[in-house]
Amino acid sequence: MLKLTTDGRKIGLDQRLINPDLPDEPGTKVNVCVENVARIWNESAEFNGTQLIFCDYSTPKNDGTFNVYDDIKQKLIAKGIPEEQIAFIHDATNEVKREELFAKVRSGNIRVLIGSTQKMGAGTNVQDRLVASHDLDAPYRPADMEQRRGRMVRQGNKNEKVHLYRYCTKDTFDAYIFQMLERKQSFISQIMTSKSPQRRCDDIDEATLSYAEVKALCVGDPRIKEKMELDNEVGKLRLERSSHQQEQYRLEDMAEDIKGKIKILKTNIPKNQSDFMYIQKHPTRLDKDGKKIFEGITLNGNFYTDKKEAAEAFKNAYITAIRQGRGHNDYVPVGEYRGFQVAVLFDSFSQTYRATLSREGTYHLDLGTDNFTRMDNVLDKLESVCTDRIDRLADRKKALAEVTKQIGKPFAKEAEFQAKTARLAVLNAELDTDGKKNEQGGITQDDTPPTQNKGVKR
Repeated sequence: MLKLTTDGRKIGLDQRLINPDLPDEPGTKVNVCVENVARIWNESAEFNGTQLIFCDYSTPKNDGTFNVYDDIKQKLIAKGIPEEQIAFIHDATNEVKREELFAKVRSGNIRVLIGSTQKMGAGTNVQDRLVASHDLDAPYRPADMEQRRGRMVRQGNKNEKVHLYRYCTKDTFDAYIFQMLERKQSFISQIMTSKSPQRRCDDIDEATLSYAEVKALCVGDPRIKEKMELDNEVGKLRLERSSHQQEQYRLEDMAEDIKGKIKILKTNIPKNQSDFMYIQKHPTRLDKDGKKIFEGITLNGNFYTDKKEAAEAFKNAYITAIRQGRGHNDYVPVGEYRGFQVAVLFDSFSQTYRATLSREGTYHLDLGTDNFTRMDNVLDKLESVCTDRIDRLADRKKALAEVTKQIGKPFAKEAEFQAKTARLAVLNAELDTDGKKNEQGGITQDDTPPTQNKGVKR
């Protein structure tokens, strides 16, 4: 299998790698690449633009036998590119020579550098003048493809626009390589994004699609190319459709949540309004300096009119209740203040004392110093509580109306999804992609004896 794989990659690159006596076809990816490199060399002459050519097979041998590196170099020279402006990464045999070579590329003295992914990947800092990068073949790992691209598309490149060329030969092993890259990239994208591809449309990674598109170009049968395109389109539509359904479920949950909040507001607002009216009828009296007069508090059946005595009694009342095991994360009544029942609680999580004032509605506050002033502040703000909750009710009703409009909306691309799904099913049946097409005598794959079944697969 390794031998077949190697030969498959070679013949996709140049058939002379299999047999040097075969002719040099003008339409090979090598010749197309040479044409592009020569054209860009001329177009970027004003600023000494540089180019990279990646080729993992057919490294230079210097023994007279055919190899793609020397073939490219000779053809570029024939098109007018000076030999001293063309270099192989393999010529740099140590770190010192590598740095010298890279410096010449950065300065524009060497304008075409040819090498493999391994030798010209990470650590190759030659981006300053790069205007184009050419992938003559494809490696086995998506990360290597990204390394190639990263030599040019990176900080420090003076060119705002660059060109990335990837070459493939139709009806060759190139299709298998890009199919493998597509599959690997789809797995990598799912892991790196930590998302389920069935729930989010954007989980179809752009790199995955680009590999699928290149793979399709390698295939000769137009139906297969159409199928690959439909696979991608239906996949995207299916995810968009799933995302639409998830959004509908989310809107339904949101509507139920808003309804629950509206119900609570409708229940509480009349209570708040009644409490506010009560406070208006029973306001606190003010002394000659305009300060509120403390009018007493009832604690455990005892009525206190002296503020200091009342404060000490109140503190003892709620601390005693807590020590007796009451009021731990649950409010316990201890008295009455200005017509409102007072209950206290000790929050063991935050280690704080809290209280509520209850009549028809319930109002919360934290306990601390001068608790009676705190209680007065809560009761004096009942008007703003009513206003705030009335406004909030109006906002909730408006939000519910907007959400309700969105619920039940059909998927905008449903017709397109159904049409393309149906067409894809037809292509799958014609191409027998699932191996279920009837064979001789009406025998299906499932009914075929093992030896015949193996032949069908092959």
